[in-house]
Amino acid sequence: MTTEQSVQLDEVDALLIALLAEEPRIGVLECSRRLRVARGTVQARLDKLTRRGVIGGFGPDISPAAIGFGVTSFVTLEISQRHGHDPVTTHLAVIPEVLEAHTITGSSDLLCRIVARSNTDLQRVIDQIVSFAGITRASTIIALAEAIPYRTLPLVRSASQLQGRAPS
Repeated sequence: MTTEQSVQLDEVDALLIALLAEEPRIGVLECSRRLRVARGTVQARLDKLTRRGVIGGFGPDISPAAIGFGVTSFVTLEISQRHGHDPVTTHLAVIPEVLEAHTITGSSDLLCRIVARSNTDLQRVIDQIVSFAGITRASTIIALAEAIPYRTLPLVRSASQLQGRAPS
């Protein structure tokens, strides 16, 4: 079992992450100019944040709805304990409409976020998911609207403000 090491963020880290989130195509030199720090400082911070897993990538954020996948749903899966998680996640990984899967606690074993072109297409995706023998039950919830999109900047800002405070 691995333990995740906590990475401390300071104000420069938080400002750099916010700048990159707001303008992902900005270069290192422009970041250094706007943040009023040396170019080498920006590059070193980016390297450190990437190496430690704080920044996971610099690719574009894709909207599934904009490319024809307007139905989002969340599926909980119960799996056969005899098969375990790995074969099930290997099966799920080959289904393009499965955007993410997490092992969870509670009455189910996995939580997946999936997309489909329509409700009819959603049935096809669910059928493909449950076709694996290791999955014993699926429960689906269709998302009606995205109230809060995936975000991390408020968390980054909070983490950088907490640095330096004594634990309570």
